[in-house]
Amino acid sequence: MAALPSYRWHLAPEGLATRRQLRALGLRPGGQDVVAELHRPRRRRPPLVAFLYRIDRAKPVRPMTPGRTAALAAAMTARRTCPTCRTDAEYCIPRSLGMCVACAFPEEQCAA
Repeated sequence: MAALPSYRWHLAPEGLATRRQLRALGLRPGGQDVVAELHRPRRRRPPLVAFLYRIDRAKPVRPMTPGRTAALAAAMTARRTCPTCRTDAEYCIPRSLGMCVACAFPEEQCAA
């Protein structure tokens, strides 16, 4: 397997973009393989690595359909619903707690 070409931050050639840059242009990779890596050096930590895709082979972003909109709304409702008290917490339940803050720390709610 051949190694991918790698470029330093801000030195990638024209015609290549990261996923975020493609999305800002209204595009997606569209199943193409990664063509290069972009390395952003950081002090005292390993460098950040981003994968680059060809802009000319990118496809347009798929439009949001009513079914996808409904599925996304249902998923967000499930993330906000506490499994213990079955109420809408009006925020996404932290995965570290697995329940709303009121159910996780009931003694602090009584003191307030």
